[in-house]
Amino acid sequence: MNSILDNILWHTLSGPHARFSVGTQTVRRYAPGFSPIIGFADELQPDLVALKPFCQSGEHFYCAGWTGVVPAGWRLEAEASMFRMVWAAEVPAEDVRGDAGIVPLTAEHAEAALALATLTNPGPFGLRTLELGEYFGSFENGQLVAMAGERMQAGEFHEISGVCTHPDFQAKGLARRLMLALIRRQLQHGETPFLHVMSDNATAHGLYQRMGFEDYCEVPVRVISRL
Repeated sequence: MNSILDNILWHTLSGPHARFSVGTQTVRRYAPGFSPIIGFADELQPDLVALKPFCQSGEHFYCAGWTGVVPAGWRLEAEASMFRMVWAAEVPAEDVRGDAGIVPLTAEHAEAALALATLTNPGPFGLRTLELGEYFGSFENGQLVAMAGERMQAGEFHEISGVCTHPDFQAKGLARRLMLALIRRQLQHGETPFLHVMSDNATAHGLYQRMGFEDYCEVPVRVISRL
């Protein structure tokens, strides 16, 4: 199958998010401050040599679709696999509460969003990640306790990302409600929602399947650092 979704990282970083990224015609990364993600024009032959001028020693990055030998000047920090899932259901029904309690997140929420992401580890997240799309949050007594947003996008596909809930506020359906609000918006705009979930996270994978997502593919994911 040959789809933009097969190499969505590259199509995002070289396309709609080119203004948020740096690199060359063969490899690009989100600029410092955004999610530390790399996209390769050819995932089977990643041009990490061309990326070195755009990185600092010690920086860590996430990349996907690549399992080859790590070239000199780079170190493999971790590797696993993740499911890339695509929405395959109807438009979710409107919440009877409407948008009550759903707060659009802006630059003023950046530090709180980063703190929540650091605590819960929903995936690579940076102080400026909120600029990459729409992000919604739920608050309790002024504290951001759940969020969900949009990150990668290319063609018709738009990623649901940064989904997390503070441990003290789980099992209330907060993040799920935020996700459904984003999914409704995307579908109404003619977009196709997709997301990533680690292959060993059976609980989240099952939840997303019950919501209406289907597995598109399973891809390797690595964390590498520049020496």
